[in-house]
Amino acid sequence: MTDVYRELAALGSATVHEAAARSPVVDVALIQVVPGSRAAGPARTVRCGQGDNLMVHAAIAEAEVGEVLVLTMPEPAPVALVGDLLATQAKGRGVAALLVDGAVRDVEELRALGLPVWARFVRVRGAEKAVRGVIGEPVEVGGATIRQGDVVVLDEDGVVVVEHERVDEVLEAARARTEREAEKRVKLQHGALSYDLDGLRKLVEE
Repeated sequence: MTDVYRELAALGSATVHEAAARSPVVDVALIQVVPGSRAAGPARTVRCGQGDNLMVHAAIAEAEVGEVLVLTMPEPAPVALVGDLLATQAKGRGVAALLVDGAVRDVEELRALGLPVWARFVRVRGAEKAVRGVIGEPVEVGGATIRQGDVVVLDEDGVVVVEHERVDEVLEAARARTEREAEKRVKLQHGALSYDLDGLRKLVEE
């Protein structure tokens, strides 16, 4: 499946979203900590205690290669759930990316590390390590429900979720959409108009 995730990442969040009949979008402003990064992989979902990152340590300890760690709290808050040392551990475990519905810190170090990270906030204030949360239960980020094993696609445009049952179907649809767009791009480069190619003229003029 590694090749599948690599291809979904290359296809990009916007293409995957449209090809999947507008799959769920994480509809919140996120900071792409490592500019130009992109990733895709199955989610390992984590619900931490409020302002607490004990479960981030636990999730990294059991993380599998290629997973995207989705880190949440009961309420998003500007508390750093991840910094340089946790991100270093995650990269060492082969984690593909971090999606943090909270804050991160040590941004310069995170960029140098190169592990793709998306976060709601960047803040100095650190988390406690006292509250036992849960790993593997559905979480919600920016209005999108993410279940353990659902595929998360992340890039500069944003983050989308593909239900794990639909991965093969969505990949085929995204490939087909990319091919159609390549053909259409050639026509546009030679002067054609999407106004006509997409049948939009009649919606305005008829």
